[in-house]
Amino acid sequence: MLTNSELRRMARESLQGNWVNAVLGVFIYGVILSVISYIPFIGWIGTLVITGPLTFGLFGYFLGTVRGELTSVSNLFDGFNNNQFGNALVLNLVSGIFIFLWSLLLIVPGIIAALGYSQAYFIMRDNPGMPALEAMRQSKEMMNGHKTRLFMLYLSFIGWILLGMIPFGLGLFWVQPYIYAAVAAFYEELKNQNFATPYEEAPRSYTL
Repeated sequence: MLTNSELRRMARESLQGNWVNAVLGVFIYGVILSVISYIPFIGWIGTLVITGPLTFGLFGYFLGTVRGELTSVSNLFDGFNNNQFGNALVLNLVSGIFIFLWSLLLIVPGIIAALGYSQAYFIMRDNPGMPALEAMRQSKEMMNGHKTRLFMLYLSFIGWILLGMIPFGLGLFWVQPYIYAAVAAFYEELKNQNFATPYEEAPRSYTL
């Protein structure tokens, strides 16, 4: 298994020559969600509707970047395609509800749930048309025994986050792409280890 240092190195290498697009993508993502949230009367509804598709596009962009694919800021809107929009919307809503419910028990169960579902957008990106519940199920299965690894990967960026906050938080626009790329590299490693089987639509019961 790759160490956090190796995952961060993979992230940096994938971002070489792609930093401008990566920073711009994160910036646009944040601006769109912020602007929509402040629209009177429809802000919270609009945010619920677009967060899933936008997050799908953002995760897909960084996964493609880590794989050396030709990516652009336009990939941020891939989640609004007809065959992805509904599933991405449901994924955001359902995973958010489950994480919230687990968080009611205490913060630790909420974090565990969030880590368990953390790979769902990547899985859905690799399997166009996959239902949200199936992506969540596969993410939970994929993360068995790996939640602590991902948590420690996030913790390894604390120094970078603190450094990025110094110039009025502007440095975070560079730190966030670094984190997204590292998490995409984490997913790529797990997928190559155990989850290379493509999705085939079939009746299935879901246990989340």
